[in-house]
Amino acid sequence: MRMSWVLCVLIGTLAWGQAAPSAPAPQPSQTPAGPAPKAPTADTSASVPADAAVLTITGVCAPKPAAAKGTTAKPATGKATTGSNAADCKTIITKAEFEKLASAIAPNPTPQQKKQLASVLPRVIAMSNEAKKRGMDKSEQYNEMVKFAKMQILMQQLTRKTQEEAANISDADIEKYYKENPQAYEQYNMDRLFVPRAKQVEAEAKEEDDDKLTDEQKKAKEASDKAKAEENEKAMTKLAEDLRGRAATGEDMAKLQKEAFDAAGMKIESPTVNLPSVRRTGLPQAHAAAFDLKQGEVSQVISDAGGHYIYKMNSKTEMPLDQAKNEIHGRLQNDRMREKMEKLNNSYQSTPNDAYFGPGGVGPMPPPRLPRPGMPSARPGAGATPGNAGPPAAQPQAPQKD
Repeated sequence: MRMSWVLCVLIGTLAWGQAAPSAPAPQPSQTPAGPAPKAPTADTSASVPADAAVLTITGVCAPKPAAAKGTTAKPATGKATTGSNAADCKTIITKAEFEKLASAIAPNPTPQQKKQLASVLPRVIAMSNEAKKRGMDKSEQYNEMVKFAKMQILMQQLTRKTQEEAANISDADIEKYYKENPQAYEQYNMDRLFVPRAKQVEAEAKEEDDDKLTDEQKKAKEASDKAKAEENEKAMTKLAEDLRGRAATGEDMAKLQKEAFDAAGMKIESPTVNLPSVRRTGLPQAHAAAFDLKQGEVSQVISDAGGHYIYKMNSKTEMPLDQAKNEIHGRLQNDRMREKMEKLNNSYQSTPNDAYFGPGGVGPMPPPRLPRPGMPSARPGAGATPGNAGPPAAQPQAPQKD
């Protein structure tokens, strides 16, 4: 049996209220070379009066609910007009009514979200009215679905309210966090020399197909290849130590970087050595010793799966509070939202009946989606790029050349 369209619309509406819609897929052109796409039109919705009709649905009359004694019944949604036939029946929704509904579904709805709501609302009204004519709103199934839908809406409103509370962060709280975490907002200018772990070995011309080799010949070839690889790695390790010593005496890091790539047989341009404004979250955790260097000092060789790294400290500065304010606000908001949601989720326990649901129970509840205020991604402890692909990019300040 297919899912009820009412449930589909409900789930879709709730999802629409939680995330911005994706852009519609482009339609295929009817001609080989169509005209250039038009620039997006300006939003003129603010100039439309609140009592102006923004959506007129012909052929649909919103049913009038039972009025209390001494009052006049009003349409549930929009203004309904009736005529001699169905074609004369209209439901008119004003700007004020539409925006009230749109804001209830999604706070501060975008023009695109309003367009999506306007496209689905006539169908929802028409089909729900038809369902009422058939008495479907009197069924037990309908009552159970409404009960569940109300719980979903209340859960959504609680999440929204919790998010608003978590975002209420004072300037004093931001300044306090800034002072208690000074290292998080230090910025370093340093040079980084990257030495690949192994040389790039060009494929040798095969005198005979590997498939024609005997087992003994294959084993011998594998052993020979392994020995060559180990020898290459040792050579590059020694080179890294030699380059480190030369860097400590003041040789130009860019020159040493080119020399390292030439020795490794790399066919790509050597990466930029300078990291102009890197923070502690911008390097793998294994490279954290570089931040403890004094000005002009060169680190020991740091080796990992990606290769060998040598850092030279140029200078250290502190990010001003006004520049860090938005980031700190986002971090505190995320932390508070997580704490509030964990408290709510830990306030109850569920015990399913395995005899009914089967072995393994019903499984864990998926974690709630937390807001993303737009703070930069921090990747402490991120691993280095494996193989010889190059050094890990500093996050987020120093992109590297491939």
